[in-house]
Amino acid sequence: MNREIPITEIGTVRIGQVENKKAATGCTVFISENGMRAGVDVRGGGPASRETQLLNPMMAADMIHAVVLGGGSAFGLGAASGVMKYLEEKGYGFDVGITKVPLVVQSDLFDLTVGDPFVRPDEKMGYEAAKIAFEEPNYKDGNYGAGCGATVGKLLGMDYCMKTGIGSYAISIGELRIGAVVALNALGDIFDHNTGQKIAGLLSSDKKSFRSSVEVMKSQIEVNENRFTNFVEDNETAGNGGNDGNNGNAGIAGNDGFAGNTTLAVVVTNAAFSKAELCKISGMAHDGYARAINPVHSSADGDSIYTLSVGDVKADKDLVGTLAAEVIGEAIIRAVDCAESAYGFPSRKEFC
Repeated sequence: MNREIPITEIGTVRIGQVENKKAATGCTVFISENGMRAGVDVRGGGPASRETQLLNPMMAADMIHAVVLGGGSAFGLGAASGVMKYLEEKGYGFDVGITKVPLVVQSDLFDLTVGDPFVRPDEKMGYEAAKIAFEEPNYKDGNYGAGCGATVGKLLGMDYCMKTGIGSYAISIGELRIGAVVALNALGDIFDHNTGQKIAGLLSSDKKSFRSSVEVMKSQIEVNENRFTNFVEDNETAGNGGNDGNNGNAGIAGNDGFAGNTTLAVVVTNAAFSKAELCKISGMAHDGYARAINPVHSSADGDSIYTLSVGDVKADKDLVGTLAAEVIGEAIIRAVDCAESAYGFPSRKEFC
């Protein structure tokens, strides 16, 4: 039988979080002084990332030293420099003779429309988060770290979305331990993967109930077809061939440059796997996203999952991949349930 354990009780991984609550952004850093084998799978169409190519099984690096999840979109990728600086000072990294180069990968979500768009995770914030991870790990679920400015249900923009955050869930089965941390910042609606119940997402016009993001997308097809038909008929009557630059995708929900999303996750296990196997587990873990988020993996999301191996327990990769999807689903629920209403966006606590 499995039992729940804290995410902080898996191997040597330490987690530090820093957030700027006024600006609604932050970062979450995962560090292991012994290094970590790691894999990644990126399914969203708009990722903001740094050094993820290191995790390609064809690349030489066997270990990395830190993973950073951050806000700020691509602007926030500078946080990794601060993590590198701290690790170099501590003497951790790939030895190149004159110094040691810490290998740090990072992925960011888009939270610029929540607080101050000109304040983002930077080198100073990354350094502070790395220092906290080593000296006094402070992981908490809710409006912290990379989840500080997280929201969901943004198909119609920020007026009808809900506040979420960062969430975790971990289990132990015999010697095997596996858990996940998810910074939930999706375009789509969120569901409890156990029951199918919608727990967060696109709000109705009066903000007292939910709308279905998928149904809204479907309705926009008819709206756009009607607009195009009327447009052609009007312009054929006018004799100008119907080309005044206003056809195409005008009016389709979510198609006005709204790439302000991305759900990020880190799966951690004490099972021993190669980089190629960890990439496969990351791919299987995306099933947890698919069960809980709809729509998911869109061109307006940068959905990514890292998997870290920090132990030597022998386990079947397909079992661990299956469990990874489960802990991802539970961590998503936590990211919804532990979030507090903020920045004018209601959380599930308020909505219920």
